[in-house]
Order: sequence, then C-alpha cells, then structure tokens
Amino acid sequence: MKHIEEQLKLLPDSPGVYLMKDEFDDIIYVGKAKSLRNRVRSYFRKGNHTYKTKVLVSHIRDFDYIVTDTEVEAYILEANLINKYQPVFNIRLKDDKTYPYIKVTLNEDFPRILKTRIVKNDGAKYYGPFTNVENLHRIIDVLKDVYKLRTCRKDLKAGKPEKRPCLNYHIGKCLGPCIGAISPEEYRARVQEACQYLSGHQGDLLKKLEEEMYQAAEERNFERAAHLRDSIKALKSLTEQQKVMYDKNINQDVIAVVIGEDGQSCVQLLIIRNGSLIGQEYYIMEGTEEEGEKDILESFLPQYYERALEIPDEILLSTEIERMDLLQDLLRRKKGRKVTVSIPVIGEKRKLVEMAYNNGVESLKREAVREKYKRSRTTDAVVKLGEILELEKPPVYIEGFDISNIQGTDPVASMVVFKDGQPAKDNYRRYKIKTVEGPNDYAMMKEVVERRYRRVLEEERPLPDLILIDGGKGQLRAAYEVLEELEISHIPIIGLAERNEEVFLPGRSEPVIIPKNSPALHLLQRVRDEAHRFALNYHRKLRSRRLTHTMLDEIPGVGPVRRQALLQHFGSLAEIRKASISQLKEVEGISARIARNIYDYLRENTRP
Repeated sequence: MKHIEEQLKLLPDSPGVYLMKDEFDDIIYVGKAKSLRNRVRSYFRKGNHTYKTKVLVSHIRDFDYIVTDTEVEAYILEANLINKYQPVFNIRLKDDKTYPYIKVTLNEDFPRILKTRIVKNDGAKYYGPFTNVENLHRIIDVLKDVYKLRTCRKDLKAGKPEKRPCLNYHIGKCLGPCIGAISPEEYRARVQEACQYLSGHQGDLLKKLEEEMYQAAEERNFERAAHLRDSIKALKSLTEQQKVMYDKNINQDVIAVVIGEDGQSCVQLLIIRNGSLIGQEYYIMEGTEEEGEKDILESFLPQYYERALEIPDEILLSTEIERMDLLQDLLRRKKGRKVTVSIPVIGEKRKLVEMAYNNGVESLKREAVREKYKRSRTTDAVVKLGEILELEKPPVYIEGFDISNIQGTDPVASMVVFKDGQPAKDNYRRYKIKTVEGPNDYAMMKEVVERRYRRVLEEERPLPDLILIDGGKGQLRAAYEVLEELEISHIPIIGLAERNEEVFLPGRSEPVIIPKNSPALHLLQRVRDEAHRFALNYHRKLRSRRLTHTMLDEIPGVGPVRRQALLQHFGSLAEIRKASISQLKEVEGISARIARNIYDYLRENTRP
C-alpha cells in the first residue's frame, strides 16, 4: 500500500470529506473532518481502534478526499455522499421505499394537482411524502371535486383558448380553463386555497367555505350552498383523521431512536403540522452494530434533513447529540431562519417523544417480519442456487445478459448485476451491437460477452460468481466459447430457457430442472427478467429515436437543425404531433409555412 503512504503525505490541514475505497474501487466509508490530514492519517496509525475500524482499515485499498471551506460544508457534503453511495461501513439511512407526493403544477398557467413519486426542481410545489397512498388519493379527489380543477394533461396557455371543452366541463367537474371560461387569476386563487389546505391550514379553509355556504344560502343559491356543504363534509372527514396535539399552530418533527435486542435499529419520526399529527415514518439504520443511540442520531439527522423538502419550526429528539451547532447551521441554511432543536425531559413534548419511541418499537417488529421474508427470497435463494448448480461457493455476484432486436434492427444487449440476490443497478451496462448484421442472436451474444469480459480482464476487475445467459443451448454455447477464448471458462455459466424455465450448463445435454416453487429458480427468473427489461427499454429508446428522426426528416423544410430544435422544445414526437400551428411557430427557426407542413404531415402519417 505504498501509494497510500504517498497520498497521506499530500493531505491538507483543511476541513473536508474523505472517501475510503476497497479493492473493487467501491466507496466503503465516507467521513468528515475538521483537518483531513489528522483524521485520515489516524486510520493508519497504531492505536486503540474499535473492532469496526480495524475491519474497515483492512479493506481500504485507496482513498479520495474533497476539501471544503468550512466544517459545516463538510458536514453537509458527508450527508449527501452517504445518501448517494450508501457505504457499507457507514451508519446509513436505509430508505429503499419510494413514497408518493402531491404535486401542484404552479409552473403551469392553469395548475393541476396530481400524484408523483419523483420530486424535481421544476417550479411546482410538492407536499409529502405520504406513507398512506389511499389517503393521498382521497385528498386529491376531494380537492379536485371541491375546487373543480382540471385533470387533463393539455399544455394550456392563458389567452389561447381552445374551441371545445372536455366532458368534465359539461358535467360540472371542471371550470373550463381550456376554453377561457375562468380567468387565470380566478383559477389560480382556487389552486392557492387547495395549497393552503395541503400546507396544514385546514381550519382557515373550512371557516372560509362555511362563510361562503351561508352567504349562498342567504342569496337563495341553494345549489351552490349544497355543493359547499358537501365539500365541507368531505374536508372535515379528512381533517378528523389527524390527531390534534395542541391548540396552537406549530410545526414539529419528533424523532426517537430505537435499538432492538438483535442490534437492529430504527429512527421513528412523527410529523406534526399546525398542531396536528399528520403522519409518521420510520427509517431502518444500517451499520449500527457497535453504535449507540447518540451515534445513530448524529448520522441520521444530516442525511435526512439535507434532502428533506420541508424543515419544521421545532425538532424534538429522544437523545442529545454532540455537534448540535453543525445540525443547527444545516437547518438554518435550509429553512432560512433558526430552527429550535431540543431534548424534552418532562411535559407534553416528552410524551410526544415517548409516543415516537413506542411506535419505533412496533416498527422494528414489523421490519423483522419483512426481513425474514426478504432473506428467504435473497440470501437463502443464493445459497440454494449454489447447492443446486453444485458450485464451489454461493453465487453472491451474478451477471445476466440479454439481446433485444426486431429482425436485426437496432440490436442492443444488456448486462445486469445482482449482488446478494438484489439488483445492483449502478453496475448495469448496455451495449449497441457493432459487428453483427441481420438477425443473429448467437453472434450478438458472443460479441457482447467478449466485449464485457475482455474489458474486465484489462481493468483487472473482479469476475462474477455466476453468468446467466437469457436463452437456451445456442446462446449458452456462443457465450461459453468466448470464455474459453479468454481463458476464463472456470467461471460458472448457465442458460435459462424461458419456454419451460430449463437451466442449461456447458457440456451437458440434459437441462437442470429446478422446482417451480424454488427460491433459487425465482432468483434466476428475476435476473433474467431484469436483463430482458433493461435491454428492451434501451431497444425501444433507440428505435423510437430513429423513427422520430426519420419521420421529421421527411417533412419539407425540416432538417437536422430544425429537427433538434423541435425535439428540445417539445420533448418527443408525440408532443410535436399534439401541438397546434401557433405552438409550432414558437420554436426558433420554424416559420408559418414550415409549421403548416409539420402540422399537416404528422396528421396524415400516424407512424410512431
């Protein structure tokens, strides 16, 4: 490790973040330091290291570092990098669940309210996440019904009304912004009221609606009064599901750490907005075997709040942390003003922390059941597969290949990776077939396997424990010939034929039949299906891009420059096809004549 000794001499006496790497160049630990020189060098000095640190050091083969201006910046960067790389030796927030949000498209002239699982910096407003998807749908449905907001996906522009409204307008479920039946200002005012409800100000909104209902009744507008009455009833039904904690309006996060008897730990979060408990969530923490509550909380807080959409006014913790100043600086930066962080010991706030702790105990029980089932699908399946195939060791690291093409056009291949029975998507690779003309799956498989493992050998990267080929004897034979040529035929390789789910091995005429209910077969199917999905998506993307370019290039007046401008403006051929002539003219370089050519051609030709 001579190169490490040389790198240690170059370390600056500055704050920053360091990244420890293993023999595969994977990041296995991320840490922050007030002085990179002192902190990183301490790992390689003899001393009273913990067992975990000793194991970490034994795996370090290289390291990298990033210098920051302040310790606070290092604190924030560390959290970002742990979230990104999930290093195995860090205490990590295990958050593989994707929760939905409510999105209000304030970046549109006539905003919509919809569900999304992807949060972007696109000018829209996001609320969530929601752990109860059923409740989320109920909220969206009620708000749409109360405010009669549009549900269509049209790109409506203020001042550019369409000729005809949709059915929702005729049945009284939409205010008709598409035909100019409501002004952008009036429509947006209704959207803002919906946002007010989503922000937790339910009481103000209900009071306003009740006043409008009484006013409508006095004016003998009984139809509107009845509609408002039903809307109030629906909103109250949602509001009553939220437990009121205080009479005053307060936004709080209540956080407690729970460590189970088996050493597994979780952080339980109660979300209180405007005095109401609106939700809870728990996060399983990994890499905590030798850590206490304080260490777990110190790792969780920056990871969670660095990516949180909303910062509350107050955070209640179950235990104290050492660098409270760094946390408060992070929160102040995110919120724009001071956030109170406290560890209550008596009173109502302490009861909230105890409630979070008790819920955390239950969360760990539920997680234990899930983990038991998960192990049966992953670790147990890996071990069982090794036994069935009579491998020297369990196939912890599997690479799977598939070919996708239609009669030899736009041929591509995929390579997916499974580690410990789980997809390792960062390691996926996709390939354009370069040397094969026409529909020849065997030759294509041979090309991609040769490209993959020649490069692996050149870069001296680890070889898999098992290679899975999607196909029968022919595809398997083609791939095995490559392994022989590269002198790595000792790597176990199999083919999985989809028709009868038969497993073929080199040199054996008869397939291995794995029982249909075996976790080992299910694992192979997951690898095969993932390789197929990844290859097919890439093939469709290339084919769609080729057909799009071909179709646009056939339009008189549209060349490569205008084609690119159209695609950048609208995003896809489907959106270009939906555009009006006036919308097409908004694209740079598109005149009225060319816009008419595009409009007419795309309606006369319906190819994808």
